[in-house]
Amino acid sequence: MSLTSRPLHDGWSFTQVGDGPREAVKEGEWLPVQTFPTTVHVELLKTGRIPDPFIGLQEWDVQWIGEVPWAFKTTFTASQSEISTPNVDLVFDGLDTFATVTLNGHKILETDNQFVAHRVPVKQYISEGANELLITFASAFRKGREVEKAHKKYSLWNGDSSRLHVRKAQYNYGWDWGPVLMTAGPWKPIKLEAYTARISDVDIRARVAEDLSATLEVNFALSREDHSIASVSLRAADGSLVSGQNSVRIAQSGAQATFKMSAGTYELWYPVGYGKQPLYTVEITVADQHGNQLDQTAQKVAFRRARIVQDPLIDQEGRTFLFEINNIRLFSGGSNWIPADSFLTTMTRERYRAWLQLLVDGNQNMVRVWGGGIYEADDFYDICDELGILVWQDFMFGCGQYPAYDSFTKSVEIEAEQNVKRLRHHPSVVIFAGNNEDYQLAESDKLDLDYSDEKSDFRNSTFPARYIYERLLPSVVERLSDIHYHRSSPYSGFGKPTTDKNYGDLHQWNVWHGSQEPWHNWDILAGRFVSEFGMEAYPDIRTVDYWLGGNTAERYPQSKTMNNHNKADGFERRLELYLVENFKHSFEMESYVYYTQVMQAETLGSAYRLWRRNWRGKGREYTAGALVWQINDCWPVTSWAIVDYFLRPKPAYFAIKRELQPFTVGMTRKDRTTFADDLTAAFLTIETVLEIWGTNSTLQEKRAVLEVTAFDLHSDWRETTKQDVVLAPNASTELFKGLLPGQPKRTKRSEEAKTIVVSARLLDTAGAVLGRYSNWPEPFKYINFPDIKEVGLSIVVGKDGESVELSTKKPIKGLVLDVEGDAAQWSDQAIDLVPDDPQVVKAVGLNGRKIKARFLGDGTA
Repeated sequence: MSLTSRPLHDGWSFTQVGDGPREAVKEGEWLPVQTFPTTVHVELLKTGRIPDPFIGLQEWDVQWIGEVPWAFKTTFTASQSEISTPNVDLVFDGLDTFATVTLNGHKILETDNQFVAHRVPVKQYISEGANELLITFASAFRKGREVEKAHKKYSLWNGDSSRLHVRKAQYNYGWDWGPVLMTAGPWKPIKLEAYTARISDVDIRARVAEDLSATLEVNFALSREDHSIASVSLRAADGSLVSGQNSVRIAQSGAQATFKMSAGTYELWYPVGYGKQPLYTVEITVADQHGNQLDQTAQKVAFRRARIVQDPLIDQEGRTFLFEINNIRLFSGGSNWIPADSFLTTMTRERYRAWLQLLVDGNQNMVRVWGGGIYEADDFYDICDELGILVWQDFMFGCGQYPAYDSFTKSVEIEAEQNVKRLRHHPSVVIFAGNNEDYQLAESDKLDLDYSDEKSDFRNSTFPARYIYERLLPSVVERLSDIHYHRSSPYSGFGKPTTDKNYGDLHQWNVWHGSQEPWHNWDILAGRFVSEFGMEAYPDIRTVDYWLGGNTAERYPQSKTMNNHNKADGFERRLELYLVENFKHSFEMESYVYYTQVMQAETLGSAYRLWRRNWRGKGREYTAGALVWQINDCWPVTSWAIVDYFLRPKPAYFAIKRELQPFTVGMTRKDRTTFADDLTAAFLTIETVLEIWGTNSTLQEKRAVLEVTAFDLHSDWRETTKQDVVLAPNASTELFKGLLPGQPKRTKRSEEAKTIVVSARLLDTAGAVLGRYSNWPEPFKYINFPDIKEVGLSIVVGKDGESVELSTKKPIKGLVLDVEGDAAQWSDQAIDLVPDDPQVVKAVGLNGRKIKARFLGDGTA
């Protein structure tokens, strides 16, 4: 009999167990489940039994849910043909987290790891007709504190220390951007499978050599030893047969098929922007010796050569840390990803696609799945494969000193094996990292951390989790995949601490956290690969109003509700530090939202601009990547996200989008002070030096015209120069260094510098704009902006109702557009405008509404 598999997703109900607080469910009351898979909060919200924890302070009104046990049950019918099959299994793809499962009163499973799937043989317990399946979930919070008491309390950043002992999504315990919402329930599908024999493991390795020839190795296992025969086929995206083997013999329950292809006879998979993303399908069918089909499966694969290059650099200390795909070295511009909802079962394929399409539309080519959430849903990786987004995948350890006692490491090993097996065939997945910031925490706590020690077991040290990151996980990854393993993020390697900017990857939090550097210092804060950095901003005002829930008395920046919807320690003084250092601003709500958003856009745009400059060609890849913290939110909140929970991009999203275009132009200006001699402090000359560079991410050199126009903000003076330039392929190119046009030399510190705005554009041979950037004197708070009547901003909507032409008579900084009512979808925001350089923005959903505009110096600060 061929394998049959069917979901058991109907007829479920749930209840609260025991005699804890009865705030939503009466004793003995079973409520029908409205969606499946699901978790408790989701169902209680659907039945209106609890308030929405995303609104106001209501997060704190539902804390009891995570501290009481819950049960889910269903009755399903099994047929005679199912129960008479040699094997009948219940398959649980994921139970969150401490669960006891009974079938017809027989205990069949106990779980303690949200990330682990379970297959349970149940032939002896299942009956023809009705069968009752009951799952009871203990409180993960209380259970975690029990386990912590029995072992040891370890240090951490974020959440309750008991989380370190619990293999559950760590962000459920609260983070500096997320609420405390301790979920429980059957969060992944449950299936009933009946079979004679089944394909129990599939390991497909598409290996591409340096000469771009390829070998496809297909290994698979059968659940029993017999004389079955398999057929293995490789099909192209259009379904056509590329190659096949029809008589693959299965020996000792395993089999292998190998396909060899020379360069040019198949299609390579490329990251977005470098080529196509062709996906092939491997089909495996197994039949018994009489030709009866036993099982079949299919898996999508792609051919790409992925390497992480850590080579010595020319002219600088240290080594590269860069991704090379199909022999092409990439500047990786992208984002960090946290779970996109506090309630994971509400995530749909459509929501995943909308999020990941935002990355691609924003010119990003990499996403890092952060180690405090989950190994993401299959949909997530499938869509990354389709769109050409490279995935940096952390293992699920974050910001803590994790234990390494035997029961814990055994569970972690199963978790790692299952998830490496699940993810290894995805061409998008190019790196596994052992954890998020655990070595940084060990450094700050001064734990045992001899980076030259490559031999110890570590379990008896003050940093026992080194055993997991340096022994357990790398052995699993090496044994089960061809994917590169990196011990942590950040991790330098070569015996260096995680803060070393010359090796490995770096989390650069000395803007916002740490030493709270000005964002203008990103150039000196660079690392070889900056896998985290960020700046907070309020979300769209509509998102703010959502969490206020109509409570207008709380609609001001310092209110208790606003405070609850920003989880970052010390966020008030940090936000205000960067605001007051750089802007004249007001505390009126819309204004405060605007200024934090422009600040975030300036901060993050500046980082990408300065770090792309460091991508200077082979051997000089001084910075090879920048992943902003973060693309998304798990609830409506003020955070570092560049797109809010409701998929509304903040202006920073567009600033990054501009800096990751194939061609960009960047500028810096710096004052240079020269003293008359080495004995004076009074006799000096101050000159302003302008530097200009261009970037080109394509693989061909690009001939262009660099047009530079300097404007005096307070007069009609302007000066334009043009020069032919050649942008080197896949690199940045220095284009100009000299004095700032129109800025006289100053001989006293009291002399006011002129407010000179410099616009640089890269034009192709036909005059089309390849890239543009306006450089303004900073801090912006010193600028006396011209009267709004002199500015002459013009906003004209085209006949199509969506094209919006923007022009101005005076330079404008930080233009943000909006409409009353539902948000429109804008193609650009945080725009800098200069005279005689109109820009056209698309606005989907404008529907004839009047456009509102905010910009620095618009009179509202």
